[in-house]
Formats: sequence, C-alpha cells, structure tokens
Amino acid sequence: MSDAKELAIGHARPAGRVDDEGHKRGLVVDANVSLGHLSRLMRVSGALGSGESALLSADHHVIARSNDPEPVRKLESPDSGVLGTIHAHMLAASTAGGADDMAFSIEHEGRRYLVQTSHLPHTRWQLVSWEPEDLLLGSLHRLVLWSLLLTVGFLALSLFISLRLSKLVTGPIENLSRVARRIGRLELDNLPIEPSRVLEIQHLNQALDESARSLKAFSKFVPVDIIRQLVAEGHALGPSGSPRRITAMFTDVEGFTSISESMPADLLVRQLTEYFNLAAGIFARHGGVIDKFMGDGIMVLWGAPNELEDAEYRACVAAIELCAAMDALNEKWRAEGLQEFRTRVGIHTGHVIAGVLGSSDRLSYTAIGDAINAASRIEGANKELGTCMLISEATFQGLRGRLATRRIEELAQLRGRQTRMVLYELLGPTPT
Repeated sequence: MSDAKELAIGHARPAGRVDDEGHKRGLVVDANVSLGHLSRLMRVSGALGSGESALLSADHHVIARSNDPEPVRKLESPDSGVLGTIHAHMLAASTAGGADDMAFSIEHEGRRYLVQTSHLPHTRWQLVSWEPEDLLLGSLHRLVLWSLLLTVGFLALSLFISLRLSKLVTGPIENLSRVARRIGRLELDNLPIEPSRVLEIQHLNQALDESARSLKAFSKFVPVDIIRQLVAEGHALGPSGSPRRITAMFTDVEGFTSISESMPADLLVRQLTEYFNLAAGIFARHGGVIDKFMGDGIMVLWGAPNELEDAEYRACVAAIELCAAMDALNEKWRAEGLQEFRTRVGIHTGHVIAGVLGSSDRLSYTAIGDAINAASRIEGANKELGTCMLISEATFQGLRGRLATRRIEELAQLRGRQTRMVLYELLGPTPT
C-alpha cells in the first residue's frame, strides 16, 4: 500500500451478474487489508487474555502479531523470542504449515508456555496463540487451593460437629453405664442424674432412676449385704444351702407385750425404729448379719454368708455394746416420759445349714439347725434366770477368757430340749 507505506493482503474473487438487458457480465471483487490492521485486530481480540498471537503464512513468515503495534513494512521469519521457539518446535515436529490444529507446550528462558495452533482454510495460514502456563493455570491452581482449603475446613467443621454430637451421646451413655453398674451392685445411694438433650438418653436415665428407686424400696425388706455377696460370688439365687459353723444371736425386749398394750401405736413404732436402728448399727460394726426382725426380736448371724474369724468374740462384744447403748437410750426415753426397753440376749455357736431357702418364687437367706433353736431357747432362759445376756458353753470356749462371764451352776433346762445345757452369763469386758 503505497499511500500508507505498509504491507497489505490483497484478495480477489471472480463474480458474475446479469444486467438490465439480460446480458451476463463478468466481475472481479478485490479487497485489501493492511497487515497493521490485522495485528490490531488480533491485539483487540486477545486483550481479555494474558497471551499473545501471531499469524503465519504458508511460507513461514509472520503476517501479523498481537504484540507488534508498528505497521508491518516487510515480512520476517519467526526466528526470535517465544514465537521463534514455537516455530522451531513446529518445524522439528513437521507441523509448521500443516492442516491440523495442534496443542502443545514449550519452554523458553525457563518459563513454560502452552501453545495452540489453528489452520485457516483457503489461505494455508496458521494462527498461533501462546500463554504462560503459570498465568493460565495460576487461577486454576488458586481455585484448586481454595477448593482444597474449603474442603479441609468443611471436613474439620464436620469432624468438630461430629465430635460434639458424639460427646452429647457417648458421654452420658458412659455415665449411665456406671450408674447401671452401681445399681447392679445395689449401691443405690446418691446416684447421679445425667442431664441430656437427647430424648432416648432422657428415657434411659428415667428408666434407671425408676429401677434404682424400686430396688432401694425393695432393699428395705431384704438383707442387701447378703444379696450383694451372693451375686458377687456368682451364686444362683435359687434354693440352696451348705453346712457352716456360725454364732447365732437372738434378742428380745422384756415385757414387750405389756409395753405395747400401754402405748399409742405411733409412739411404739417410733421407739422400735430407734431401737432397731441402734442395734443394726452395732451388729454391722462387729460383722453381724441381721437374718430377720421378729416383732420386737432380732436374729443375727456371725459367720454366714461369709466365713468370719473369731465369730464368738465379735458376737459377745456386740451384745455388751448393745446393752450399754440401751442404757443411754433408756435414759433419753425416761427424760421424754417414754417406756424403757430392757434387752435380753441369747448366743450360741454350732453347725447349721445356711443358704437361700424357701419356695421357688419366694426365697430368704437364713440358717436352720439345732444351733439356731438353741440360741433362741438360751435367749428365753434369761426370763427364768433373771439375767440379761446368756451364752452357751461352745460360745464361752471361743472367748478364751477375753470377756468377763459367770457360770450358771445349775444346768439349764431349755424349753423344747431334752438335755440340759451349761450356760454362762455375759457380764462385760474383763477388768484390767
């Protein structure tokens, strides 16, 4: 183009038309486009990206390029810069001037570029576009990084929520399991209440609380220590028994029938409860197990259900302590204008059958045998002999002189027994 003094592309195509008279006329359509205009067009079309483009002729000259704002005054070969490296790669791969679109990567001056070539039909030109890989993939890398960070953050949040939710469940369940184990051991006092917002755990907590309250009420009617011991030893709670050598004690309140007739029922129950509480605490301290309460009387065993060393001495010490404690309790009752209780005690040592006895649907831990009957009769002999605490000769021998006693010279005839027995009155600790 002589007027602009720059190179241009000329393109002509034949055409035909029919004039007004119906004659066919031949025409040629010709157009010229400057190479500078092509470069500007490529620069505008590629302005949204970060890469560059170049248009190569079929004979491997640069027709236009987006990074050259100057008018093209002569055709040059792509021998330098990134385009030169790209062209050299295409020549080596025999793809320069080819009709196939290609995509590949090259490295120039330590930087990697992604390249795309496109074939333009009819002209055999190639449009070559390239862009730094780090710029093209940088946003993708950032997107992947952010996605990874968001994924990790989401997983961390999910884990935190899961741990919190699991703690809301596993913590209370573990505490409730400890409560259940305590209930299984019949440890029913001061059981903790486990608050929870989980409805099922609330129901479980309520069920365990109801079970504990029911067992606590039931434990007032059975010897809990015996049941706990039998369960701990793995004994089946069915009728069973085994021979044991035990020391049995029977207690009775002198003249209780006349006392009960002269007192209001509520006062009588109050005094009996206070008396039984006092006696039960003393017996427990000295290893005795209360078998049963019989009206105003108590049956106590030493040596069942567990073997107990020095059972005779422990039983006698408990009897002495009970009588001393009753003196103090009677003094309190006198000050309140109430009737006094004078306790009588009978103790005997011998062999019995001890175990869970009764019917298949109602059981009781107790001991049966001549030693039990003898201990009951010895307690009754206090009335005839005017004594407070009587023990048998078998029990006396187990004391080995550690407590003060007095031998009853006359052999005692016990009710219901054909043979007479040697009895001793238990006086108290041996004077030092």
